[in-house]
Amino acid sequence: MSAVPQFDPVIHPPVRLQLAAALSKVSDMEFGRARDLLGVSDSVLSKHLAQMQEAGYVRLRKAPLGGRQRTWLVLTSQGRSALQGHVRALQDLAGIIG
Repeated sequence: MSAVPQFDPVIHPPVRLQLAAALSKVSDMEFGRARDLLGVSDSVLSKHLAQMQEAGYVRLRKAPLGGRQRTWLVLTSQGRSALQGHVRALQDLAGIIG
C-alpha cells in the first residue's frame, strides 16, 4: 500500500485552499475582491489570512485605491510551493481511491 498523502495543514481548509488557488492566478488581489469571491465576511477572511501570513504563504500590502487605503493580498513563492505540494497530495489521494 502507498503512503498516505500528506496535506499542508495551513492550505487544507477550504477557504484557504480557494484563496491560494485564486491568488495563484494573479499578481495580487484587493481584500474586498477576495472576500466577495470567497463569499465570506471580513473577519473570516482576516482570520484565514493571519494563518497564511504567519506561515509565510501570503503577504499583505497597503496601497491607496480611489482615495482610500486598501489591503492587497499577494501569494508568496513559499505559498505557491505549498499550494503545488498540497494539490499533488490531493492528486495522489485521488489516485489511491480512484
